[in-house]
Amino acid sequence: MDLTLFQKPQVNLARSTPGRMYLVSICAFLSILQSSLSDNWHSLLIALAAAAGTMGTELLFNIKDRWYSIKDGSALASALILTLFLPNQLNPLYAFLGGIFAMAIIKHSFGGLGSNWVNPAAGAWLFIRSAWPEAFNHSIEGSQLLRLAASVEGGLTDRLGSPLAILKINGWPIRTLDAVLSSFFNDTIFAFSGTSLPQGYLNFFSPGGPGIIADRGLLFLLLGTILIAASQACRFWLPAAFLLVYALLVRIFGAVTFGGHFGQGDVLFAMLSGGTLAGAFILVTDPASGPKSTPGYIVFICLTALFTFLFRYPGLDPFSIVTAVLFGNALVPLIRRIENTLYYEKRKNREQ
Repeated sequence: MDLTLFQKPQVNLARSTPGRMYLVSICAFLSILQSSLSDNWHSLLIALAAAAGTMGTELLFNIKDRWYSIKDGSALASALILTLFLPNQLNPLYAFLGGIFAMAIIKHSFGGLGSNWVNPAAGAWLFIRSAWPEAFNHSIEGSQLLRLAASVEGGLTDRLGSPLAILKINGWPIRTLDAVLSSFFNDTIFAFSGTSLPQGYLNFFSPGGPGIIADRGLLFLLLGTILIAASQACRFWLPAAFLLVYALLVRIFGAVTFGGHFGQGDVLFAMLSGGTLAGAFILVTDPASGPKSTPGYIVFICLTALFTFLFRYPGLDPFSIVTAVLFGNALVPLIRRIENTLYYEKRKNREQ
């Protein structure tokens, strides 16, 4: 009798689940810490409220084995990831309620860790934005990305399709340090290639005012993503492929939204704003809510990058990457069904 077991595809990473969760938590916390330094620690307060919601709910659902349920790090990671994509001026109470929703509804109602069909943090973010839209929108008022969207909707454009140029018209501040460093790079590194770095990009690494916490903590976030990649907490080609597809879409079509022509899109602006890096390295690479095979993940990445571009540029939504991942997660069951049919059922039939 043939007792061969035909198991569905599994994701194998160099790090265990707790190891990956804690590395992601460190990455997210670094970004939250940088944001907190310039908003009187309000970003950290939001993170603490979200963590109270996720970890408290996790304990309630695992009364018999409380220590293990907390030790795997998933509740803490979900809270910190959720915090990354929230506005830094949001009332912490909403983060607390979102944390409860992430664990109770997204995670445990579908069977616990690894069984959820959508990323818990992304699902909790959607819950907060949908349940309290006025409070959510009010907390992001005055942010650069919303000012950009309002300017474009009001008819303001740039002949080169530069979103940074439109922001400068609306008062995007050019700090002294930005001007000095931009001049230094243009006189040294970029001089060899005959290109120049416009003033304003370095502001992304130390922004002030309201905004997405991941954007406000971009410098420390970059350090965290290097840590994730170096420690092999995820398959590095996943965020790299997502960023490549997204960058191509932005380069080809991105300038059209802002009054430019095809092939003029500002890729650097797209990468440094809108939570792009956080989404690429954390949300897109989530093994629980993604496909299992390499071809399946390629399809998922292409669709998610396309959704991100469409929501961010034609849609002018500053939170496009979270919405795009949610749309991608909704299609994962279909992708997995195709994976199972094309790869594993056919192989089973051949070996029988």
